[in-house]
Amino acid sequence: MTKTLRAAWRIPLLPALTLALLAGAAHADLPRQSAVPGGVVLIDIPDVATRADGADHNDGAAAAAPAVTFEGKRVMVLRRDAGWVAVVGIPLARSPGPAQVEIRQGSAPLTRGFTIEGKAYATQSLKVAPRQVDLSPEDAARVARESPILRKAMDTFTEEPPATLRLEQPVPGPRSSSFGLRRVFNGQSRNPHSGMDIAAPTGTPIVAPAPGRVIETGDFFFNGNTVIVDHGQGLVTLYCHLSRIDVEPGDVVETGDLLGAVGSTGRSTGPHLHWGVSLNRAYVDPALFLSPPIASPKR
Repeated sequence: MTKTLRAAWRIPLLPALTLALLAGAAHADLPRQSAVPGGVVLIDIPDVATRADGADHNDGAAAAAPAVTFEGKRVMVLRRDAGWVAVVGIPLARSPGPAQVEIRQGSAPLTRGFTIEGKAYATQSLKVAPRQVDLSPEDAARVARESPILRKAMDTFTEEPPATLRLEQPVPGPRSSSFGLRRVFNGQSRNPHSGMDIAAPTGTPIVAPAPGRVIETGDFFFNGNTVIVDHGQGLVTLYCHLSRIDVEPGDVVETGDLLGAVGSTGRSTGPHLHWGVSLNRAYVDPALFLSPPIASPKR
C-alpha cells in the first residue's frame, strides 16, 4: 500500500476517558456514519497520558494504538488529530438496541456503549434457475467446499491501515439501493443482499476503488468469477459475477487498477457487478464509503 498511518504516539487511556460518536463529515476520508444494521459507527478515542499523580498529560511518551473489539471481532483503529478513531462495522443480522465496544490500552479494558437504530429494508423477489435455489447434492457439496475459502478471505485482518476509507466507484453505472434487501428466490426466502449491485454491460472494466492486495480469486457457485481485495485493518472488498478476472492472489493494486470485467456468472439475473464491502467481518453498505452521487440539474 502507498500510505501508512504508523507512528509512535502518546500513552495509555485514563479509565475516565469519554468517547463520543463522530459526525459523518468530521473527516473527509472516513465513511459516513449510520448506526443501523449494515452501517458504520465512528467512535472517537482521545489520546490521554496517565501519570502517578492522576493528572492527564500529553508528554510525548510513545504508546501503541488502543486495541478495540466489537462483539469479539477486531476493529479498525486509526490515528486522527489528538487521538484515535475506531471504525466499527455493524452486521446486517444485528438486532437494533444497545451495543458496546471494548477498548484496551493498558491494564484494564474499558467499554463504551452506543445504540443501533432500526432500519426497515425492502424485500425483492427474483426468478433464477431452479438449480441455484434447490441445490443438487453435487452443488451443495461444492458450496460446502467453497464457503470456508470465502469466509477465510473475508475474515482477513492485516495490521497496516488502509490508505483511505473514501472509496471510488469500481465500475461506472447507476448504483442500485439493493444493499440489505430481503431476497426471495423462486418464492424461497434467503439471506439479505450484502452488497451493492451496479448495472453495466458485459465486459465493462472493473477497477480497484482504493489501494490494496488481492487475497483471493476464483469461480464460485453463487458468486461466479470473484475477486477479493484486502485494504488493511479489516476492510475487505468483494467483486462478483465477473466475466473475466485480470488479477491473481498476491497482486498489489492501486486505485484505478484493473481487476476484471463485468459479467453474469454464478447466481445472477443479468450483467452487473455485485460489490461487497466488509468491515470487522461485517458486510456494510458500500454507499457509506462513496462520495454521494451528483444530482441531475432540475429543468
